[in-house]
Amino acid sequence: MAGTPVLALHGICKHFGAVQALTDVELEIHAGEVVALVGDNGAGKSTLAKAITGVGPADEGVIEWQGRPVRIQRPRDAQELGIAGVYQGLALCENLDVVANLFLGHEIATAGILDEIAMERRALDLETELLAALAKHPPSVRVPVATLSAGQRQTVAIGRAILSRPELLVLDEPTAALGIEQTGQFLDLIDRLRDRGTAIMLISHNLGDVKAVADQAAVLRHGRNNGFFDVPSTPHEQIVSSITGATDNAVTQRTTKAWEDML
Repeated sequence: MAGTPVLALHGICKHFGAVQALTDVELEIHAGEVVALVGDNGAGKSTLAKAITGVGPADEGVIEWQGRPVRIQRPRDAQELGIAGVYQGLALCENLDVVANLFLGHEIATAGILDEIAMERRALDLETELLAALAKHPPSVRVPVATLSAGQRQTVAIGRAILSRPELLVLDEPTAALGIEQTGQFLDLIDRLRDRGTAIMLISHNLGDVKAVADQAAVLRHGRNNGFFDVPSTPHEQIVSSITGATDNAVTQRTTKAWEDML
């Protein structure tokens, strides 16, 4: 896509002791674009997502936000730029109700006192109603998260992320806890967010989901870039081959077959 990307990564590296998790990773995401980050287990996808959202800052490299270098050392830094994330662990407080979780970290206060009424109204506005279809029985906004089903918890986590109208939404396996119908409705939501101009990074093992909504696919393999693809025009076999590093050995052929079966 033409123009300055919302987010550009240059030479991103991350290590955990002697383990090099990311090495010289490059990535660009533009406004109104869905970029799928794909790769096998241990490829570095979640590590990269955490570097972008400040949960696990990068050790080396340059992050550019709308064309200027920035430092993302903590989640607050990412939030102030306009980056929101939904992680596999969801990061919900089970003892708090839905409203408290939706506004966790960006509560509405008046004269230093939490404005519970304002937050509840926001929780019931159009922004959250976009997510109501993700749950056949949308939860009351005043029930503890601990009482919700896995799909409803995922709904709350997604709602919290989009409530602040982020410019970049990072989604780490967002459909993992959703059923077939809920997944379809969630993919429709991604389309609506893209139409609104939101940039989206989608991490998924489900290449069917990737094919359904992604514009570009960036492949990570062993913590390194291993290909960038225009999703609508690229045969899925080519993306799978990049994910697996396909060779003639039997182990890789079995891995490639497993990925193809996900489509």
